[in-house]
Amino acid sequence: MSEPADRARPEFWDTRYASGKTPWDFHGVPKSLRAFLKSHEPGTVLIPGCGTSQDVRAFLEASWKAAAIDFSPVAVKQARAQLGKGADSVILGDFFKYDFEMEFDVIYERTFLSALSPKLWPAYANRMAQLLRPDGLLAGIFLYGQESDPPPYMLAEGQLDGLFAKKFTLERSLPVEDSMPFFIGKERWQEWRPV
Repeated sequence: MSEPADRARPEFWDTRYASGKTPWDFHGVPKSLRAFLKSHEPGTVLIPGCGTSQDVRAFLEASWKAAAIDFSPVAVKQARAQLGKGADSVILGDFFKYDFEMEFDVIYERTFLSALSPKLWPAYANRMAQLLRPDGLLAGIFLYGQESDPPPYMLAEGQLDGLFAKKFTLERSLPVEDSMPFFIGKERWQEWRPV
């Protein structure tokens, strides 16, 4: 099966998940997320571009009400199979169009932004602001650096400040201690608050 060239289509990601070619998959829960879950009371969380990530399970096990979404049917099938009775928290749909019918306390970022073409980043910022409660947090791991053959599409230094201008303010930015080899020194745990 050859990979579709259009990375903005579910078929591209279906091919990657079906073949197991997912080098971005951490296969565990990052220390940064574990620390966040220990220091925050459970609430509602949205996990866009969830893939087959174990992050969904981590939120559920910490008593959060989770909604996770991906537009790849293969990823959603694999995620649901891993979650057992939490499988109904995974939605097959388009993050930018799906009607969640609620706002969230937290939106968790983990490789979703870096999978999107930069031309979609303004829509990402607008959608995040739309879906978060006024006192909510956009929290997670953001990828900085350069990549000659994206994805991942990496952020330049200060780029989020411009992208999130008038929508969010940065409350915390910490280096990630347990990155995969490819991402060492490029990942930061950040927490952004709506303004």
